[in-house]
Amino acid sequence: RLVYDVAHNVAKFERHDVDGAQAEVCVHRKGATRAFGPGAPGIPHAYAAVGQPVLIPGSMGTSSYLLHGTTTAMQKTWGSTCHGAGRVLSRSKAKKEVRGKELRLQLAEEGILVRASHDSVLAEEAPEVYKPSHEVVRVVHEAGLSGIVARLNPLGVIKG
Repeated sequence: RLVYDVAHNVAKFERHDVDGAQAEVCVHRKGATRAFGPGAPGIPHAYAAVGQPVLIPGSMGTSSYLLHGTTTAMQKTWGSTCHGAGRVLSRSKAKKEVRGKELRLQLAEEGILVRASHDSVLAEEAPEVYKPSHEVVRVVHEAGLSGIVARLNPLGVIKG
C-alpha cells in the first residue's frame, strides 16, 4: 500500500506570499522537495494537521529521515526543503576512489544486505560520497524548515 508519494526536481505553479501579497508563481525545486506546513492548501487531508510529509534519504549506509513541513518553511522557502544530503564527490570521482567489493563487505558487517548488478556500481552511492544525513537534517530542523518525525536505518540496498 502506498503511504505517500511526492516528486523532487520538478517545477509547479503554486500560490505563495510575494512581498506581502498572494501570487501564483512557478516554483522550481531541483534537489529539493515540498515541505508545506499544517493547513496549507494542496496537501492530503490526512496530513493537514501536521504538515506535508518530507522524506530526506540517507546514503546506502546512513539513516534516512521522515520529517514534516512547517509554517516557517512556507514563509522562508515557499514550502521547500532539501531532498537529500548532497554529494561531496562526483559519481566519476567516487568510482575512482571507492572499491565496491570492500563497500559491500563493510555494509554487510553493519547488517545491511546489498544487491547490485555488479560491485563496481556501488561506489557511486557509497556513504562517504555524501554529506552526513544527520547533520543536514539537524540544520533544516533547527532552521524550522522541517520537523523530525523518525530516523530510519537501512536494512538493505538495491543498486542497478
